[in-house]
Amino acid sequence: MGIDSAALLVSAGVASGLAGSIAGLASLFSYPALLAVGLPPVAANVTNTVALFSNTVGTAAGSRAELRGQRDRLLRLGVIAALGGAVGAALLLGTPSSAFETVVPWLIALGSVLILVRDPLRRLVASRSPSLAHTARPTLPLACAVLLVGLYGGYFGAASGVLMLAVLSLSATEPLPVTNAVKNIATGAANVTAAVAYVAVAPVNWAAAVALGLGALLGSRLGPVVVRRLPETPLRIAIALGGLGLAISLWH
Repeated sequence: MGIDSAALLVSAGVASGLAGSIAGLASLFSYPALLAVGLPPVAANVTNTVALFSNTVGTAAGSRAELRGQRDRLLRLGVIAALGGAVGAALLLGTPSSAFETVVPWLIALGSVLILVRDPLRRLVASRSPSLAHTARPTLPLACAVLLVGLYGGYFGAASGVLMLAVLSLSATEPLPVTNAVKNIATGAANVTAAVAYVAVAPVNWAAAVALGLGALLGSRLGPVVVRRLPETPLRIAIALGGLGLAISLWH
């Protein structure tokens, strides 16, 4: 790999780390960068998953304040998401991708819309079942949703953070920085299990993964600091619009 390609991947990694930790859109920058340096789509996908492990490390380090007291919740959600990630990796390695990829833009668009209408949906949930509106415990619908998002994250992953943020935003009433930090760990659990599978049997380009991962580590460490300082509503709208933009780009 040449110096120019390595520099491109490090820069894309920084952008991916910021976008992933803030908005769940890490692959918006990292996946196209891997294609740009010449990796074929499958190799780019698995290399991207392995490289973005550093995203989880960086966001965990940067979100210690938001994650304080969340250990039991993170353990429950992480196990469910990790199981989904393992299933998603198995699907990628063992099945054709065309049918699933057709659904991907619709899933991303749905998650983005759910983030936009989070508050009215929370009020609806509260009116129907007040006990569900203020709990972060994984009820069966929440567990199923986290499992499916984890599966998607292990399979392809673009905007899986948007989907996870939408799911978690509807499951508990709490500040966005806290939900965002929990989202990063849950999606990271799915990513890690998929990455382990890809390291064992898939065509990971290690030079590209290291360059991208180093940049993502830096960007993801800074992301929680940005989330902590930005007003919640504009940030939530920006995340949703970014997700819709990615969905539209995938439709084309």
